[in-house]
Amino acid sequence: MSDTAEKTERHAFGAEVGRLLDLVVHSLYSEREIFLRELVANAADATDRRRFEALTDPAIGSPEEAKVRIVPDRPARTLTIADDGIGMTHDELAQNLGTIARSGTRAFTAGLASAKTADAPALIGQFGVGFYSAFMVADRVEVISRKAGTNEAWAWASEGAGEFTLTPAEREHPGTTVVLHLKTDADEYLDAYRLETIVRKWADHVTLPVTVARDGKDLPANEGTALWRRPKAEVSDEAATAFYRHLGHMFDTPWATLHWRAEGQLEFYAMLFIPGSRPFDFLENGDRESHVRLHVRRMFITDDAKLLPDWLRFVQGVVDTEDLPLNVSREMLQATPVLARIRRAVTNRVLTELRNRAKDAAEYAPFWENFGSTLKEGAWGDTEHRATLLELMRFRSSTQEGWVSLDSYVGRMKPGQQAIYYLVGDDPAQVAASPQLEGFTARGIEVLLLSDPVDAFWPERIGSFNDKPLKSVTQGASDLAFLSAEAPQGEAADVSQLVPALKSALGDTVDDVRPTDRLTGSAAVLAASAKGPDLQLARLMRRSGRAMPDSPPILEINPRHPLIRALAARVAAGADIAEAAETLFDLARVQDGEPPRNPGLFAKRVAEALARP
Repeated sequence: MSDTAEKTERHAFGAEVGRLLDLVVHSLYSEREIFLRELVANAADATDRRRFEALTDPAIGSPEEAKVRIVPDRPARTLTIADDGIGMTHDELAQNLGTIARSGTRAFTAGLASAKTADAPALIGQFGVGFYSAFMVADRVEVISRKAGTNEAWAWASEGAGEFTLTPAEREHPGTTVVLHLKTDADEYLDAYRLETIVRKWADHVTLPVTVARDGKDLPANEGTALWRRPKAEVSDEAATAFYRHLGHMFDTPWATLHWRAEGQLEFYAMLFIPGSRPFDFLENGDRESHVRLHVRRMFITDDAKLLPDWLRFVQGVVDTEDLPLNVSREMLQATPVLARIRRAVTNRVLTELRNRAKDAAEYAPFWENFGSTLKEGAWGDTEHRATLLELMRFRSSTQEGWVSLDSYVGRMKPGQQAIYYLVGDDPAQVAASPQLEGFTARGIEVLLLSDPVDAFWPERIGSFNDKPLKSVTQGASDLAFLSAEAPQGEAADVSQLVPALKSALGDTVDDVRPTDRLTGSAAVLAASAKGPDLQLARLMRRSGRAMPDSPPILEINPRHPLIRALAARVAAGADIAEAAETLFDLARVQDGEPPRNPGLFAKRVAEALARP
């Protein structure tokens, strides 16, 4: 047995990778050519990383005339993609190619399993699993890699059937070579002309030269130009879209493309994209920072310069400046005033684009549905841009179709109405059907319906809009006195004895019990105590496991409802209503989207009530 065989290590793929490989191979069959773009993009990124790290670590060395080489070998039925990038160590090969070390893997496999063939390709890049697309065309994949700054190389190999091997190898220079042993039905990827066509389609804007071996020569297959530095008039929509798809590993069309050159005291080139669809795992992804790429004189420096605030993290693209040194360190990036001015200019440019497009409600609606919840984060935490963000925000309404703005709401306020009313819940349909709205609906008062998690936080932080306070309809007693003439009609029970009886029966469960005229069809509703948080905020904090001050809600009862009239009569007759009080409180919780405190006991009481003649 050879020494190499003795040193071969066998490893099982990390959790779910085996299942994922099967899904990639079978779900993405109609888009097989995408594998080449994924491998070329990986090679280009590895080269960029090596160049950047070589600026501060001479031992790594910056490759001269670096390129990505694509070599088809028809007799051997192999396709090789080689680079001069940063390379990988033994452990990095095992980690990067043997596991999927990011959140969302379960969501990916579930989504890919159910996706239509036309939709499936978009899932590849969004979950960072592009390497595995190689198994769509290969029944065996080998990766030989040598980390820059080391003399040791390793070979990773797998047939995509549940395990991989690691073996000591030889590589003359640092970098990575990927060798695909093609399947019998993948002959087209041994044709140099076909490979050149794929590179032009998917990787024409990779700034690193990409070559395809043909007739014994390495022939250029991409332009390798910095598209963002070309005049806007010279860049077609098709070219911009192709670049957008390359950057974000996306397959949709951008909703907006921003391409400009800043001149004067601050000079930079920028090409930014606002996606046309929300990435598959956008809301679940734990990474909540912007990753617009920073280039200095065309050279990629980092995608961690935070060129945009976190609430614009859905924006993708490139900013390229000559006002920073090539060897800028990450510490310098955080402190340099040049980058601070670039951040401010880029953020303002994106906001200007959004303001212009928001003038067309139909055009703006898809953007808001995709990324509105993210934009709201800025209203909560960014005082500098809060006024602009409030103008851009849109909401569902209890009286209007479609999306409405705060400005349009104020224009429809009733005479004498002082506040902007809103209601927060977990689900749009649930919020729209909430009994909290009954009194407002009866009086024709508009309420904004909010259902994003961040909606529980930002209204209280901003306080008001155009000098009109924002007020939750659950926050204490809603002031409907300005429309008292339109109060609900019908006979109201005398609840002067019922209120103290309910207080006594419920004890510390409630902060107070009081009659209300803001209900028309429900017997009772919960309201937040004046000294406590909004009900939805308290609910959200409890679910997240965060401690909240104990602030029981207020139980408001409708004196005109048959159930309240019946309970008032029972109290007047001297009957005990302790169990009825508990059931009434649980009913109010259920209406508010909360479970009964004791579901079993609640079900028993309801069953007994239904059984009574």
